[in-house]
Amino acid sequence: MKLLLYTTCSVFFVISVVGMFIYGYKTFYIEPEQVVSKSYAYHFALIAEESDNDYWRLVEKGAKQAAKESNVYLEYVAPKKADNSEVLKLFDRMISAKVDGIIIQGIEGERFIELVHKGRERGIPIITVDTDVKQSERQVYVGTDNFYAGQLTGKSIIENTTGPQYVGIVMGRFDAINQQERIAGFKNVVEAVDRIHIIDRRESNITEIGATQAAYSLLKQYPQINALIGTSALDGIGIVHAVNEIAPNEDIFITAFDVLPETMQLVRAGLLDATIAQYPKQMGKESVEVMIELQHHKLLDHKKFTETKIIQKQDLVNGHGGAKNEDD
Repeated sequence: MKLLLYTTCSVFFVISVVGMFIYGYKTFYIEPEQVVSKSYAYHFALIAEESDNDYWRLVEKGAKQAAKESNVYLEYVAPKKADNSEVLKLFDRMISAKVDGIIIQGIEGERFIELVHKGRERGIPIITVDTDVKQSERQVYVGTDNFYAGQLTGKSIIENTTGPQYVGIVMGRFDAINQQERIAGFKNVVEAVDRIHIIDRRESNITEIGATQAAYSLLKQYPQINALIGTSALDGIGIVHAVNEIAPNEDIFITAFDVLPETMQLVRAGLLDATIAQYPKQMGKESVEVMIELQHHKLLDHKKFTETKIIQKQDLVNGHGGAKNEDD
């Protein structure tokens, strides 16, 4: 009887344990999704100045379009807010990840030059986009001729104004090489014209509200200002807001930068007198195409300038000389 009792209890115990495991498996086990690893020809990294900046999203869009067409995996990485030190950390991380190519905005300073050298030592092709660092070992620069773009800004003021012009400048970032080059080009043209005077500059930190505050500060401190220029994508939009707030009845000539949809609307409405069109989507697309070429052979041409032009209201109304729709 004892043996039968022990046997019965043992069987019951085993059945209970097995049942518990079966119930637990069915209740808590989640069937893992089958992950299919796609085979790509190459893995490139695009390192942007700021993750959700409209301008850099267009660069990303063009780059991803070209990457998709060529079976390339493109990784878009950037700090949440513009921060050169964070960009450099991402640059170092992508080098350590041994990607097949890195596309990055150029940053002034020895650390950037050192990292380009480090990447090249490890056999990673490196392209600068939007902003160049000529003294680095980058293989190709893809983007605007920023000195020429600055000259166009000066030309727009010279050709569309009369009498003395007192110019306030709103820059996205004082330490940005591309914007320094634009100001240098602007000065190259206007310094020979006696009636044009550069008054002062302010920094917008590449934000619309920052540009509004910068322009407001300039107009408040220098009421004689009758021309304002912006050197980064959101500066023109912010300048218009500031002028509407502090000097709505003043005739102030405003030149912006880039062809973001809101910028083009302001040009059409006559609230922006001109904008210097550069094409970030084209930059992204061409940088990936150049990077693919670099996988196979060296390139003799170390600069690939993308299109740059002045756009004014009459260009849009007349239907010629206008901007491409970068947001398609």
